[in-house]
Amino acid sequence: MHGVVFIDKPAGMTSFDVIKRLRSITQIRKIGHAGTLDPFATGLLIVCISRQATKFIDEFAQLNKTYTAVLKLGEKTDTADIEGKIIEIKDIPDNVEQNIDDVFTSSLGEIDQIPPQFSAIKKNGVRLYKTARKGIQVEVELRKVYIHSLSFMNYQKPYLDFRSTVSKGTYIRSLGEDIAAKLGTVGHLTELRRDFIGPFSVKNALSLGNINKEILENSIRPIEEIIATVQEYKNEKSS
Repeated sequence: MHGVVFIDKPAGMTSFDVIKRLRSITQIRKIGHAGTLDPFATGLLIVCISRQATKFIDEFAQLNKTYTAVLKLGEKTDTADIEGKIIEIKDIPDNVEQNIDDVFTSSLGEIDQIPPQFSAIKKNGVRLYKTARKGIQVEVELRKVYIHSLSFMNYQKPYLDFRSTVSKGTYIRSLGEDIAAKLGTVGHLTELRRDFIGPFSVKNALSLGNINKEILENSIRPIEEIIATVQEYKNEKSS
């Protein structure tokens, strides 16, 4: 059993929890995913099974990603998402909806982003979330990321729904905080779903809840097929 399988990660699990589940089903140790999702987030994970397939993880990780998110305005949490504790409350301006288009337009393109303290980035060999859990703030370097698109979906105070396509390394939690700040308030994500990684859609992903060895075997796609799809996608983007 080797190749690539698409998994729709449920909320409440880490991305590594998914890998452990698949290792248990397949009895294969060499399994990895191409891009971590936060525990509260749902959506597409590209999972590579076997040594041959895992060689291409970095190539898949480089692809742009598309997310839908729900941003709750007026409350800031220490994790920038619904799992954290509220550390600031701020009034929400009445003109939020009128300013959304301008704020979204100003957020497009290459930006400098500060990753959240609660993230899997390593600083001096230690994951940031481990030091953050101890109440220790670590200085994090800015990283350049690219916001390809930002689309307004709905606003029902205090919840703002949006969709965004972003480059590798972009934290939608941080983007949500930046959007809230530009709207004159604070905010945190209550929902986050990854819909696409490059040309691959979560609509074609397996639900983890009813997966078994037979379903997995019938759903694995050859690595050559996936690489060909990625190359075609890149060619279309560059033309």
